[in-house]
Amino acid sequence: MTLLNILRRKARASLKELADLTSTSESDVASKISAWEKDRTILGYHAVTNEEAMGNTAVSAFIEVRLTPERGGGFDRLAMRIARFDQVVSCYLASGGYDLLVVVEGNDLREVARFVSEKLSSLDGVLSTATHFRLKTYKENGFLFDQEPETERLSVSP
Repeated sequence: MTLLNILRRKARASLKELADLTSTSESDVASKISAWEKDRTILGYHAVTNEEAMGNTAVSAFIEVRLTPERGGGFDRLAMRIARFDQVVSCYLASGGYDLLVVVEGNDLREVARFVSEKLSSLDGVLSTATHFRLKTYKENGFLFDQEPETERLSVSP
């Protein structure tokens, strides 16, 4: 497994642990990480949190957005404009029946609805939107939520 793949799953691992896992020195690991941070290969670090366990009642929505591509720029300029809104957590160019998949967070359903109707849908070039609210998270960024405890089963013999 490469150093970048390890960092994606264990960003809090110590330099020693990362060096042991990659069979390199701690100084090599540190210099690689520093270089990746400088050239923006690594953009940041974050904790994956269980919002329900924290008592967070905010809502998340996945919004499918159809756009009119711009001459000479395609979807990029409008996608970056959408991505800059504070409510937008993630924004992806996608294949299929829509052009962008936009992940939005708000304090409640009405706040997300206002964002869609007042800010997103009113942009020139946005043809249509379809909003899907997140109901429950099972897995995020490689981490399983609500894991069932493993139980040892007794072997059954006839």
